Amino acid sequence: MSVPEGDAAPDLTHVRRMWEDDEASRALGMDAEVVEVDHARVRMTVTDRMVNGHDIAHGGYIFTLADSAFALACNSRGALTVAAGADVTFVAAARLGDVLVADARVRTAYGRSGITDVTVTRESDGAVVAEFRGRSRSLRPR
Repeated sequence: MSVPEGDAAPDLTHVRRMWEDDEASRALGMDAEVVEVDHARVRMTVTDRMVNGHDIAHGGYIFTLADSAFALACNSRGALTVAAGADVTFVAAARLGDVLVADARVRTAYGRSGITDVTVTRESDGAVVAEFRGRSRSLRPR
C-alpha cells in the first residue's frame, strides 16, 4: 500500500489497520496500491474461481473489488465510515487472467454522508469494465 509520507501527510494508520484486517479482500488476492485522502487504487487478478458459466468474471467479484476501493477512499478522512448503498454498471466483460484495477475517488462529503465513484478498468488495455457509485455514512464516535 502506497501512502504519502512526510510532515504534510495525513495520518492514515486507521485505514492501514482496516485493510490489514480485511480478510475478504485478502482472500480474493486484492492489493491496495494507493491510499490517500479521498483516493484509493486496488488491483485484483481474475482467477478460475471468479469466472461464471459464461466464461467471464462474475459481476459480484467486480462489485467486491470496487467496494473494497470505495471503503479505503471513504475511510481515508479519519471517521469510521460504512456503505449506505451502491450501484454498479457493467460496461465490458473481464476474463480469466485479467488484472482489474479499481480507482476510487470521493466526489463529495456532506455532513456524515458522502458519494464516492469507482472506475474498474482492465490493466492490459485500460478498457472500462465497470462504473460504481457508492454512498457512505460516517458513524458517530462512541
